[in-house]
Amino acid sequence: MAELYALQVDRATTGDLLAWCWARGAAALVLPEPAPQTAVRQLLERLAPAALVEVGEDGRPSVRRLADPAPVADEVALVVTSSGSTGVPKGVELTHAALQASVSASLERLRARAGERWGLALPTHHVAGISVHLRAAALGTRAVIAADTPAVGDLDVEHVALVPSQLDRLLDLGAPVERFATILLGGAPAPAALLARAAAVGARVVRSYGMTETVGGCVYDGVPLRDVEVAVSDAEGVIELRGPVLLHGYRDRDEQGQLRSVRPLDEHGWFRTSDRGQLVGGRLEVTGRADEVLVSGGENVPLAAVREGLLAHPAVADAAVVPVADERWGQVPAAVVVPIDPGVPPTLHDLREHVRRGAPAAYAPASLVVVERLPRDAMGKPSRELLMQLVRDAQDR
Repeated sequence: MAELYALQVDRATTGDLLAWCWARGAAALVLPEPAPQTAVRQLLERLAPAALVEVGEDGRPSVRRLADPAPVADEVALVVTSSGSTGVPKGVELTHAALQASVSASLERLRARAGERWGLALPTHHVAGISVHLRAAALGTRAVIAADTPAVGDLDVEHVALVPSQLDRLLDLGAPVERFATILLGGAPAPAALLARAAAVGARVVRSYGMTETVGGCVYDGVPLRDVEVAVSDAEGVIELRGPVLLHGYRDRDEQGQLRSVRPLDEHGWFRTSDRGQLVGGRLEVTGRADEVLVSGGENVPLAAVREGLLAHPAVADAAVVPVADERWGQVPAAVVVPIDPGVPPTLHDLREHVRRGAPAAYAPASLVVVERLPRDAMGKPSRELLMQLVRDAQDR
């Protein structure tokens, strides 16, 4: 068994400290940066690393041993925190073999060549940010760090990994995104309007689908990477994945507080995701989250379908949908919308009528909150907690 080291490090030096950690036979847990000390302390208590590693002023790692550590399997290289749909952080254990399989298959699909550079604008406590360091190292280069999203446009690199909100911002700024050989876009669903804007300026976007449990993206533009298999449940439409990029297990505590590693694969090695999709012409189309379905008056209402209906309205630039309790129907959808023209936002009546033209009446939003931008997390995903708070605040007014 190996030790787990918690790394408190910035994005620029994450790659170096990972290599330092692995050279000592330890697995790594990259802590969020920046993060409140209370949040860091909770992660350390929950995942029980053996040491906290920081980089001193002299640039050298400083190791502080921690109490009550729990080991990891020798093959585990990373433990990456993921809260999933529960909001409770758990550690996803990824092996050295899974990281190598992901990096090599990604670079092969993108036709990246030795000496080419990757730009890093993502946080490295997420697997997407770590993967940028690993892809760069595999090409014999180092990740080039962007201080913020606008700075991405100034990077002298061939490849960048972005989330949709970052690409949207760069397009708004008129950044020369067309000069990148690859814009690997993941982390959240990309609206069709965003992809059309990017294509109009000549940007070469590759849409990535995956999750922490698959070392990030394992399906590019609907086609699985080498050795990755995709299946869709006929009955429920739930996406299942199999291949060398899958996680070793979940590092989590049981009801008695004991730390354990739980392997979530079935007897045939398939990992059941929380996403719904369909295979069309051999390509995977992701249609939404399997756990994002509300029941309104006995009818199942997929939140992704409601959102697509809202996005099809000519006055809507972006949208999110959350479920709210209703005394009569049980649950109803609430819409949070970014208008194309803030001076002339769509009305609730307009949006209800628009959605009902192509979907059942239960899909029509029961309430509307208009905002300048959707609240998002570090990976560009709409924050369910903040969206719910916006809706509650609007109801209280």
